[in-house]
Amino acid sequence: MPTFPNAAVPNRILVPLIVACALFMENLDSTVLATSLPAIAAELKINPIDLKLALTSYLLSLAVFIPISGWLADRLGARLVFRAAIATFALGSALAGFSSTMPELIGARVLQGVGGAMMVPVGRLVILRTVPKSELVGSLAWLTIPALIGPVLGPPVGGFITTYFSWRWIFWINLPIAALGIVLATLFIPDVRGEERTPFDSLGFVLSGFGLAAIVSGATAIGLEALPHLAGFAILGAGVVAFGAYVLHAQRAEHPILDLRLFAIPTFRAAILGGSLFRVGIGAAPFLLPLMLQVGFGMTAFQSGMLTFASALGALFMKMAAKPILQRFGFRTTMMVNAVVAAALMTAPALFTATTPVAIILVALLVGGFFRSLQFTAVNALGYADIDTARMSRATSLASVAQQISLSLGVSIAALVLEGLLAHRGGVELRASDFPVAFLMIGLISASSVFLFARLAPDAGEEVSGHVSPQPDPVTAARERA
Repeated sequence: MPTFPNAAVPNRILVPLIVACALFMENLDSTVLATSLPAIAAELKINPIDLKLALTSYLLSLAVFIPISGWLADRLGARLVFRAAIATFALGSALAGFSSTMPELIGARVLQGVGGAMMVPVGRLVILRTVPKSELVGSLAWLTIPALIGPVLGPPVGGFITTYFSWRWIFWINLPIAALGIVLATLFIPDVRGEERTPFDSLGFVLSGFGLAAIVSGATAIGLEALPHLAGFAILGAGVVAFGAYVLHAQRAEHPILDLRLFAIPTFRAAILGGSLFRVGIGAAPFLLPLMLQVGFGMTAFQSGMLTFASALGALFMKMAAKPILQRFGFRTTMMVNAVVAAALMTAPALFTATTPVAIILVALLVGGFFRSLQFTAVNALGYADIDTARMSRATSLASVAQQISLSLGVSIAALVLEGLLAHRGGVELRASDFPVAFLMIGLISASSVFLFARLAPDAGEEVSGHVSPQPDPVTAARERA
């Protein structure tokens, strides 16, 4: 088995592509599941809105276990952790396919989340530690191009499988992909480790894990018929208290499991906080759109999937253009303008009706995916622009946790809006008229990220983007100083 020194890269294209196998599997799974939610709800005899638990339980598991991914990779080596993570994800996928009740499905999704928590962050960490910052945007684009094939294929594949076979196969198709990923990781992934071995922050893990789990669970539980509203708010409140205790702990701990001191770095702070607001809308869209097309407009899962794949296809096209755009305009300008444009396009489905021409829906989703992908690439690259190698694993863990929390909150907010509308009109079944308010809400939340990006310096992340800010005229600069 070949091994590589920490600074060496066996192939700066091959390694991101191998890591992308894992990201492909994860994205394929999530987009396939979103398309199949109404069919799963019908077979399990539950409300489709309640299936947000199948989405958020996975995201919850990610948020809880991601913080230890960097520590494990530093201690055990990235290759071993990466392979074990793929195997765990595959086992969870197999069990999800055999689920016959809602608790079984949730349990299998939690196991998938444990694997996913180690899989993608550790793979990204390998790239961040082996690629020069000047090549980071290009490497991250190579990483996400194959991974975006998952969302492209997910909706039509999920719709086809659900319509003509069984939704259970949407999980089982992960197994051959996982086998390929393990083989490629064994052959080519460098066994990078941390230069410094830090002690495990067990108290921080308990406080942050419980806090994040309770926050996501409480936000998800609010509105569920199985629990009183008061119980959901109580769980949410307990999570806020526990995470507040973690914040106090992290200020005193020498090696906190989630290093909140990283927020002192302006580029990291803007990328994580602004990116989290933007991702709320992204997390909600895969939940809302298939429900609207199938439950609201009466489409089959296959018809819905063939339409919703357009947004992922648009994202795939943008990956080719991200680097030259960032080189031309820089991070600050690109992210401010694009946040508003992408958020506006995110609200476009609010205008869809059952009679809207398919061509118009396709174009709107295609263009929306194009601009959302640009924002993702910019946020991901900017976040690590000023992070040194020693703190890279901690930055990766914190960024990944923030990402999963924001995605899960997006699902919970969208579901809460739908449940509130149902309660307001005293209905029991969703209508097409229930969805526009939800799309407008998530669009506004995503657009608010512009205020955080506006606080960036004009030259923020220039080493990564390759953008060179124009130098002020010497005479004008002298006058301003005077």
